[in-house]
Amino acid sequence: MAYSAGFSPHPKISYAGAAPTGVASEAEYLEIGLARACAPDDVRAGLDAALPSGLDIVEVVEAEPPGLADRLEASRWRIVLPSVDPAEAAAAVDALLAAESVPVERLTKDGTRVVDARGVVIALGLSPAGVAAPDDGASCAILDIVMRHATPAVRPDDVLTALRHVSGLSTPVTPMVTRLAQGRLDETPPAGPGGHPRLIDPLSRGAAQTTPPR
Repeated sequence: MAYSAGFSPHPKISYAGAAPTGVASEAEYLEIGLARACAPDDVRAGLDAALPSGLDIVEVVEAEPPGLADRLEASRWRIVLPSVDPAEAAAAVDALLAAESVPVERLTKDGTRVVDARGVVIALGLSPAGVAAPDDGASCAILDIVMRHATPAVRPDDVLTALRHVSGLSTPVTPMVTRLAQGRLDETPPAGPGGHPRLIDPLSRGAAQTTPPR
């Protein structure tokens, strides 16, 4: 790996669109600078061997324009809401989608910041699996959401706060949030009513990939 120059060299590594603390992810991307030319497969194998179990390098490609940050326009998330009735979740989703904007407050290190949690939501609905009960027999709702990346960043928990604001939705158990994909938005209209926009694999040369509901 290449290092920066100066009194305190740092490895040349850059994360784009990193997931918030406390959520799972199946689609994280980073760029690294190398001190010499290496085959992408050799880099992938070396990184994979050095990382702890559970952190897997899936693919490595040589960087080319546009930059990685420009290729990550949106993310698709799965939000599992244990002990939430799917019908109540569906009503909250309808209320949020009907609103023009839903400002929510977030506490940051620089103080309280207000973000519009509705403005970044491209698609939101209940996953078909959301009607299934978990092993303990309790009700459970599963949200499937596509969110546009924005500055300042709007996180899935901001959208959950917005759902509580517009409908009083209660989430008695900590939601489980997983990023399923991120990439460029495919402008092709979704197939069928209620379809979600597709995201283009940011490491591809333009081929679209669809992440099905889990």
